[in-house]
Amino acid sequence: MRIGIDLGGTKIEGIALAPGGRELARKRVPTPASQYGKTVEAIRDLVLALESETGETGTVGIGIPGAISPATGLIKNANSTCLNGMPFDKDLEAALAREVRLANDADCFALSEATDGAGAGAPTVFGVILGTGVGAGIVVNGHLLQAPNAIAGEWGHNPLPWVLPDELPGGRCYCGKDGCIESWNSGPGFEAEYEREEKEKLTTHEIVAAAQAGSRPARAALRRYADRLARALSHVINLIDPHVIVLGGGMSNIDAIYDEVPARWGAYVFSDCVDTRLVRNMHGDSSGVRGAAWLWPEAQP
Repeated sequence: MRIGIDLGGTKIEGIALAPGGRELARKRVPTPASQYGKTVEAIRDLVLALESETGETGTVGIGIPGAISPATGLIKNANSTCLNGMPFDKDLEAALAREVRLANDADCFALSEATDGAGAGAPTVFGVILGTGVGAGIVVNGHLLQAPNAIAGEWGHNPLPWVLPDELPGGRCYCGKDGCIESWNSGPGFEAEYEREEKEKLTTHEIVAAAQAGSRPARAALRRYADRLARALSHVINLIDPHVIVLGGGMSNIDAIYDEVPARWGAYVFSDCVDTRLVRNMHGDSSGVRGAAWLWPEAQP
């Protein structure tokens, strides 16, 4: 049995999977607010509860909103700031008396969709989160790409390519730079750009609904978003030439982008054809927790 844990800002979700990916049990608990020790205890108790319910013990994989620094072995880049600078994996191993595996939550999304989701069977999968932030993971032949800086897939913190004059300098990103892909293609970035252009504050859902109702400003906003996403993803195709790009996060629910983006990215990709498939995720909000479980691949007990 494999146990996956998805550590979010407000909730911790756990899942137990049988061999082959069948769900055996699932539980959610609130995330202790900014309390590192309580967070370790909550994950320990969640794992033990899943094992009690199923009557089995399992391997444990955990998706986190950050990464383990190769330089220090401590957590870095976590928006759950109580994790930063802490030996989270070691403390969890001590609490659970077993080895655990940690990965960034976007990596877990990509691994889930590559293993038994929308990208299953593809040799190379780029799994994208388009939500409050923008991130990604890269899976090659069923394995996460893990590299020396622990930042593979940090696509959102590159500048938007082929930037237009009226897009300069771009919105300020939380990383401290202007014009990051995240500042354009995240949900908040899309809403902020609409407000700048139209002097009206709407949510993403309201903008999409307005576009479907025929609003010209809303339809124009979606076209701009699709073009920026096409430019951003064209860099990915030029760099790693993935077979499949799987989209997740709230912005992935915009139906139009699955036609609009591939129709546009050929103008930016350095090739006479683009056979990369752009697809919606299969597992939705469950991709992160399922991917955490799959950090222990099928060959493991």
